[in-house]
Amino acid sequence: MSQLSLTAGLLLLSGSVLAQTPTPAPRPNPIRSTRMSIPVAGRITDAASGEALPGATIIFPDLRQATVTGPDGSFQFANLPRGRFLMQVRFVSYTTVVRTVDTSTGQTLDIALTPAETEIGQVIVTGVSASTEMRRSPVPTNVVDQTRLRQTAATNAVDAIAHTPGLNQITTGAAISKPVIRGLSSNRVITLNNGAKQEGQQWGDEHGIEIDEFSIDRAEIIKGPGSLLYGSDGLAGVINFLPPDPVDDGRILGSVTANYQTNNYQQGYSLWNAGNLGGFNWQVRGSGKVAADYRNRYDGRVYNSGFRELNGSGYVGLNKSWGYSHLTLNSFNQILGLIEGERDSLSGRFLKTNSLGEEEIVTGRGFSGYGLDVPRQQINHLRIGTDNNFILGQHRLTLNVGWQQNLRREFGNPEDYYEKSLFFQLRTVDYALRWFLPELNGWHTTVGVSGMQQQNRNKGVEFLIPEYRLLDGGLFGVTKKTFGNLDLSGGLRYDLRRITADALSLNEDEQPVPAGAGEEKFPYFRSTFRNVSGSVGGSYSLGETWVLKANAARGFRAPNIAELGSNGIHEGTTRYEIGEPGLKAETSFQLDGGVSFNSDHVSVSADVFRNRISNYIFPRRISAADGSDSLSVDGDRVFRYGQGDARLAGGEVSVDIHPHPLDWLHFENTFSMVRAMEFDQPAGQKNLPFIPADRLQSELRVNFRKVGSSRLHNLYARATMEHNFEQNRIFSAFDTETPTPGYTLFNAGLGTDVVSAKDRTLFSIYLAANNLFDVAYQNHLSRLKYTAVNYATGRVGVFNMGRTLSVKLLIPLSFK
Repeated sequence: MSQLSLTAGLLLLSGSVLAQTPTPAPRPNPIRSTRMSIPVAGRITDAASGEALPGATIIFPDLRQATVTGPDGSFQFANLPRGRFLMQVRFVSYTTVVRTVDTSTGQTLDIALTPAETEIGQVIVTGVSASTEMRRSPVPTNVVDQTRLRQTAATNAVDAIAHTPGLNQITTGAAISKPVIRGLSSNRVITLNNGAKQEGQQWGDEHGIEIDEFSIDRAEIIKGPGSLLYGSDGLAGVINFLPPDPVDDGRILGSVTANYQTNNYQQGYSLWNAGNLGGFNWQVRGSGKVAADYRNRYDGRVYNSGFRELNGSGYVGLNKSWGYSHLTLNSFNQILGLIEGERDSLSGRFLKTNSLGEEEIVTGRGFSGYGLDVPRQQINHLRIGTDNNFILGQHRLTLNVGWQQNLRREFGNPEDYYEKSLFFQLRTVDYALRWFLPELNGWHTTVGVSGMQQQNRNKGVEFLIPEYRLLDGGLFGVTKKTFGNLDLSGGLRYDLRRITADALSLNEDEQPVPAGAGEEKFPYFRSTFRNVSGSVGGSYSLGETWVLKANAARGFRAPNIAELGSNGIHEGTTRYEIGEPGLKAETSFQLDGGVSFNSDHVSVSADVFRNRISNYIFPRRISAADGSDSLSVDGDRVFRYGQGDARLAGGEVSVDIHPHPLDWLHFENTFSMVRAMEFDQPAGQKNLPFIPADRLQSELRVNFRKVGSSRLHNLYARATMEHNFEQNRIFSAFDTETPTPGYTLFNAGLGTDVVSAKDRTLFSIYLAANNLFDVAYQNHLSRLKYTAVNYATGRVGVFNMGRTLSVKLLIPLSFK
């Protein structure tokens, strides 16, 4: 019996078991067949004083409908589909409340909010199935909300969330960050843009995720292969970047955001407009960034580290009682310098190659403001899609279809500024269909299919990976049920992926020629991978204070094209890479456990994991024939992809002290660690490479909803300490990786909303200082750590950014 037949049989069997379960007396359908809607209304108040809370947000995430309370705290939805849906109520400085609402009853919803102590268990996550309350999901999840994002000074989207416990970033300068979840990165992490899979050149360490930082309203970080909706590449987890909530019916809103950072003179601007007129709704955003070379205490200005961005995103569509249908568009456009780090041996100053091919020292004028030199990289990512949610009687059906084009160009010839050394054109058609079955004896079940078709072409004068075509598809089923205080969930998924790579031969001038007429650069190959993934887990609540969680998951990842077929110099990582077409797919078995405690004075949580990965793929440096040194091609180190069996283990612990009744005071502490090793390897090769160092973070924060009778609302101040421990557990063989000393950074922030006499927000201002004491450091996951030696100082590589001050201004607009 094939694996596909086995999986389908298991899904059918589970459906039969549910169908045969004795049922109680008939109950009303959770979703009526009629589409006539009943208004859903209510009032939001302060639990202690009973005062109305104007401006609170009420949202139904699965329906993409939201509203805000009026001056008397009241709200109303006039056009919701009938059924049982999760509703979330949010208000700044108050604890978020989640309720399951039957929209067919017409009941009045009066909800009292309490001042925020912690948000544990009061957050809805959408990246696991239907919207789920976070405390009820056994899958380890963190949410970075709008408030935290606005208070953070960052250079890109991943940098803005990189302080989340269990999440790190691989960086190549200020513009490029790739997420690392519990030690795993690259194609092992799926990135979603508003629930749609983002497909770029994820295989490269120097490729960012191509999402506009300004467009993100919140981010969900799902750790481990517990999410079965997205298929291969989700071995480490999923990050879902979400835009602002929909706008209340009858309103047209907007905002202007501006940001300036002192270290690299970074300027960022964003315009946003959204509206909802009788169910016809839209959002549109345009953003831009420009940054010059950043600086640090050891390197001074880091030559060619600037970048520029120009981005646009939005949607237009209908929200009605039958559901919603949106046409979406996202356009990300970035150009950035690639840092080589070559220095003059006497002065230690950076070197550049001029248009005549001659090396020269970069002087003060060489740091040409916002200009970029060679080598540099240009990225253009465009996605056009449709996002649909249909209410069909007792059933709900969602359909997402998208077309993406990712253009990546590298310019590496100083004598020809516009010559495209590397040029990849990746086109993807992706789809996801989910069928939410009617609730049956308390079971909430979803089945569906998802996949994509890709084609990647080489259009440059150099070749790193072969042209290829990829076909991918998967079938899944997930279900969940609540038994009193116990919430159970699980599911199965079957995936099939096929990669076909084209052969390429080159003549002596490195020009493509017919097969057999020159030297073979890439061989033809076709690789097919298929596997079954699964997850089962539970969350148990002991009253309102304790929550216990456990989850077991099996994940799967097919090798990417670089691991299978690369053969060339990878400028962004300063190494020559060789692929291996015979690689097998990675499979993992991960166990997760967690416990959390929440009281009036303290909140504590601990999450641990153990992940066993078979056929783990990573690059290792090739040694010379005599074993004395490593091979190099034109001065670049040579790496070949290989694999072995590996184990990763670790976890995160957090303690938040918020002594009642001093609810305005928080002292938050988090610690995260990962241990990663490969089995049956000699000394120097036991530790997996590029695993993040242990990290301890402490933050003292004060929040005040109002400051006396002044016009300052939501005033906050925070002081943060981040200590990254030394990382000596490295893959030291073949000079693949070097130890990294520990370091401590101090950050601070201050901000407030300035309101009018009628309590309308006029503007919000956020001040932040990163690396207050200008510490010179190298993060263990910085690719610049492995650039050239500065012989004048003896230091290897380029250091991270020094002290920077940031000011961010947000002006809300209301047109109707």
